Amino acid sequence: MPPAPAPFTDPGQAAEFVRRFHREQPAAGAPGERLRAVLDEIDRTGTYAHTPAELAYGAKLAWRNAARCIGRLYWRSLVVRDLRHLSSADDVAAECFEHLRLATNGGRIRPVISVFAPDRPGRPAPRILNQQLVRYAGHRVDGATVGDPAGVTLTARARDLGWKCAEDRFEVLPLLVQERPGERPHWYGHPDDTALEVPLTHPEHDWFAELGLRWYAVPAISDMTLEIGGVRYPAAPFNGWYMGTEIGARNLADADRYDMLATVAEHLGLDTSNDRTLWRDRALVELNLAVLHSFQEAGVTMADHHTESHRFLKHVAQEERLGRPVPADWSWIVPPVSGGLTPVYHRYYDPVDPSLRPAFVPREPW
Repeated sequence: MPPAPAPFTDPGQAAEFVRRFHREQPAAGAPGERLRAVLDEIDRTGTYAHTPAELAYGAKLAWRNAARCIGRLYWRSLVVRDLRHLSSADDVAAECFEHLRLATNGGRIRPVISVFAPDRPGRPAPRILNQQLVRYAGHRVDGATVGDPAGVTLTARARDLGWKCAEDRFEVLPLLVQERPGERPHWYGHPDDTALEVPLTHPEHDWFAELGLRWYAVPAISDMTLEIGGVRYPAAPFNGWYMGTEIGARNLADADRYDMLATVAEHLGLDTSNDRTLWRDRALVELNLAVLHSFQEAGVTMADHHTESHRFLKHVAQEERLGRPVPADWSWIVPPVSGGLTPVYHRYYDPVDPSLRPAFVPREPW
């Protein structure tokens, strides 16, 4: 007789989460009754539904466990939007735009997660195809890329679906939502009040404004699955706020992104004939200074890499006092500018455990 198929949701993972929830939330009482109910529901249906309190705490723990995030000190402040009753593309898109309004908060960025319907046996939940809720398009024009090279693939797909674009350097991509495997995705243009952007200027160089650079305020990741106690939520966009180097040292500086260092160096009058002049380093610092200055002038929340490094070590100390490990990917925690000048550079961290849950994990393709 062949063995019975494994349940859709792993009961061991479910039990582990329920016990952790009750251990870290003493007001919830002993876990016995809830544990029996969860295992019975899995036995009957193949999966189970989190209570609102379990969902909220599980999402916060996923942030606490995010080994690549330097901003985990504020994991308890995450605003959790329970939208598990929504699964249509129209509803998902509408609430993603509302997510951006709430997270933007007039420039005082709030950490927010919006959790849509989970995968269930025979009923896969919708997926958001964008890497982030706001991202810039990339257009191939005469063999070159206009805009963000990281957006070329999704831009082409959006155009195939009927999106009309202007081929600008900073053109916000529409939101693409796919309800079911094999179905044609739906696309949705951003309402005007959902993608706050900051024009970039420099505190000392007037010419910098003429470069026409800008960046969006809310980095809302939308292509990862939130996994809590064996239950998978493939549409669960979440955001914190930017650290300046993410924009100034990566998005605008990387050779395979906007690649602005040579342009900035030319305007600064730097000698770019030899790597030993450190022209890239000098241009990079000025580019990052412009990003920090511009967000501050616009009243939009942004952290600098020195302050955020000290905050992360405060988080590590708090967690260690509670007897909890702090898994961290050193290569992501150390900032890409002046790493050796920050305290996070000069120590080791608990190893990354890929099996640690709750977590934000790469989404499985359909």
